[in-house]
Amino acid sequence: MEWLQLVVLAVIQGLTEFLPVSSSAHLILPAQLLGWQDQGLAFDVAVHLGTLLAVVWYYRSYLTKMTVGTWQGVQTRQLNDDLRLALLLVWATLPAVIFGFLFKDMIAEHSRSVSVIACTTLVFGGLLWLADARGSHRLQLVAVGLGIATVIGLAQALALIPGTSRSGVTITAALLLGLRREDAANFSFLLSIPVILGALVLMAKDLAAEPQIFSFLQLLVATLVAGLMAYLTIAFFIRLVSRLGMLPFVLYRLLLGVVLVLFFL
Repeated sequence: MEWLQLVVLAVIQGLTEFLPVSSSAHLILPAQLLGWQDQGLAFDVAVHLGTLLAVVWYYRSYLTKMTVGTWQGVQTRQLNDDLRLALLLVWATLPAVIFGFLFKDMIAEHSRSVSVIACTTLVFGGLLWLADARGSHRLQLVAVGLGIATVIGLAQALALIPGTSRSGVTITAALLLGLRREDAANFSFLLSIPVILGALVLMAKDLAAEPQIFSFLQLLVATLVAGLMAYLTIAFFIRLVSRLGMLPFVLYRLLLGVVLVLFFL
């Protein structure tokens, strides 16, 4: 992989991991237009590590509070708000784990086509617009309970289908359930931490069997670039949605879907 390809794909991964626009759709475009080969598992591990470090650092205050709250809850045997949030995030992660275990191979075999990605990009873009337009935007993060966490977790399982966008589908579900835009994004991004960590563990298991085509420096650069772009993207997104809502991302998804249909189908 050339340095230009490595940096461009790391930037794309960092930008699209947390925006509701589908990273898989964006990784298809440069590969199709420029004839780039698959980036390989080592690269995927590197950029996912970068995005994981970015979201952990951005939400370090939340994670610190949840850690302290969990320790206090265990000691006092009482449920506090921080422990409650931690448990809800674990609970909402389970559907993606279960569905991933059951259907990952089937989805990988039958759903990684441009036609599927174009369709899901358009359909879930429309659903995001509906959720943003019809949601009450009144509930804060503290109002998330078992029911809301369950629905968001089930929605997250749909992100196994390429083109859906993990952040997009979880934010859509959260908005439909009445969460404020900023709180919907916060819950979605916090929920990404165990998901990305789990994906890293699964990828690392198969990494030893794959030929190493990258130097340590290349992987380090990919990690740093993806991490920096992911951190800036999270900060930008949280500020933007509270003022403009999801419409810019809805329009972008619809445009991207049309481009995929017109030029790649």
